[in-house]
Amino acid sequence: MKTKLKILVILCAAAGIIGCVLGISSLLNMRDTTQEKTASISSLLTESPTPTETPAVTPSPTETPTLEPTAEPENTPEPTTLPTEEPTQEPTTPSGNGHIVAIDAGHQAQGNSEQEPIGPGASETKAKVASGTTGRTTGVPEYQLTLDVSLKLREELQNRGYQVVMIRETHDVNISNAERAETANNSGAEIFLRIHANGSDSSSVNGALTMAPSSSNPYVGFMADSCQRLSQSVVDAYCAATGFKNMGVQNYDNMSGINWCRIPVTIVEMGFMTNPDDDLAMQDQEMQKRMASGIADGVDDYFGI
Repeated sequence: MKTKLKILVILCAAAGIIGCVLGISSLLNMRDTTQEKTASISSLLTESPTPTETPAVTPSPTETPTLEPTAEPENTPEPTTLPTEEPTQEPTTPSGNGHIVAIDAGHQAQGNSEQEPIGPGASETKAKVASGTTGRTTGVPEYQLTLDVSLKLREELQNRGYQVVMIRETHDVNISNAERAETANNSGAEIFLRIHANGSDSSSVNGALTMAPSSSNPYVGFMADSCQRLSQSVVDAYCAATGFKNMGVQNYDNMSGINWCRIPVTIVEMGFMTNPDDDLAMQDQEMQKRMASGIADGVDDYFGI
């Protein structure tokens, strides 16, 4: 009996030992399997996926659709477009001030020594027109200087709104002093400017002056006051503009170019061509513009403009 019990105890112990061994072995297998799965999952999580390249799409050229011609409706006349005329612009000119001025550029290329009366009905005579003086330093003849300044004076007066009548515009003329006055009388001009330059036996004499008739002039004494006022306005404005010495208004009653006039007249002696300083100054182009502007200032003053 005792022997059977021992055998039974031994079998139970052996079964227990075998069960423990089998349990431990199962646990170890489960651990290995778990580790392998964990490593596999970790590998999947950490591995960077290889990006899939997207093939570049080459755009196909866009073709411009060809428009089918639209058939025009029959019997539909095309509209007629009338040409648009551009408005014609009138040239702009200074507005007129209503005054007319006659200008005589003194002398001419060839003098005329034939005689004419110094005034209407006069017994005294003078040469019809002299050749004038010459610049002692520049050698420029008076007739050239007077025309140069007169043309600038015309432009200046026109820019101020005056109408201008020129007695001569070239050197090759033959017009006597009486004829010049008659041309001015018949032109509709209100005043007559006779442009000259002076000369003297002494080269030291210099300056500008104007000439006018006296009240006792037998031919034009009736308008002496107007001639004096015109002459004073011109010489003062001229000398102010140019800086020439002002020699004032001087009375002359033997000038045929004055005595034949029927409108206020002045002779402008712009400077002495026999004086080196005056002569050189009067040939300067900028000075000539100032000379013309100064005379025009005197005309403005006379008309109260």
